[in-house]
Amino acid sequence: MPTGTHRASVQGTGVGLRRALMGPLADDHEHPPAFLEVAPENWMGVGGALGRRFRAFSERFAFVTHGLSLDIGGPAPLDEDHVRGIRDFLDAHGIADYTEHLSYTGDHGHLYDLMPIPFTEEAVEYVAGRVRRVQAILDQRIALENVSYYASPGARMSESAFINAVIERADCDLLLDVNNVFVNSINAGYDARAFIDSLPLARVRYLHVAGHWTEPDDLRIDTHGAPVCDDVFALLDYTYQCLGPVPTLLERDFNIPPWPELRAEMDAIEARRSAAGAVGMRHSAPAV
Repeated sequence: MPTGTHRASVQGTGVGLRRALMGPLADDHEHPPAFLEVAPENWMGVGGALGRRFRAFSERFAFVTHGLSLDIGGPAPLDEDHVRGIRDFLDAHGIADYTEHLSYTGDHGHLYDLMPIPFTEEAVEYVAGRVRRVQAILDQRIALENVSYYASPGARMSESAFINAVIERADCDLLLDVNNVFVNSINAGYDARAFIDSLPLARVRYLHVAGHWTEPDDLRIDTHGAPVCDDVFALLDYTYQCLGPVPTLLERDFNIPPWPELRAEMDAIEARRSAAGAVGMRHSAPAV
């Protein structure tokens, strides 16, 4: 399937919806984002005035969802009630895209972190089976995000091989986080562009891009708390060359600047995305 088309229900450049942004977004009728992303766990079951406010947003904006607690690689049984709650949330707000992290988040309780799954064949089969069950309950394909990590205990295959195997055997899509690729490339010492090339690009649903924290020259911490740096923008440009103008989501979880400043960063992303559409792809995504 060598094509530059994407699989998402949205287009353009979006931003993660944080409660601090709800006021500025409600007031911005001249230059709103193309779409918004939320963690469904933060809004499922929310009623009252805040629930009505979110409903107003979901009726006005296109949305995608990015979950936090599916625990797709965790040792506990899959929480199917949670998955059904996500299904109900998606249906209630007319949201077509659900994505999650290729990680685990629980071990006899929620860990409040995205822990790396061991890169092994056993883990591939385990995760792929759980993804297939999630997709059966939701009656739709999901997308998994490549995560940042700082250790790879028990690894018997490469990160790229692990991602490819899970995506293929689960028959799901990929949420490609460009910042995570850059962070991991510095921390693990690999070539970021070659890593992008190695991924199942025809399965990409949409992109994430964010800022990170720099410690020593050889350590990056994925924080979503800073502007996108020049090196990540350069890798984003390369990703657009490979894929074309894929929808892109700017993540900013804290140190959130005033809306005009955040909007300007989104404009910089959209300019790059649009330029990629005008130039065309450097090469086609590989078949899957």
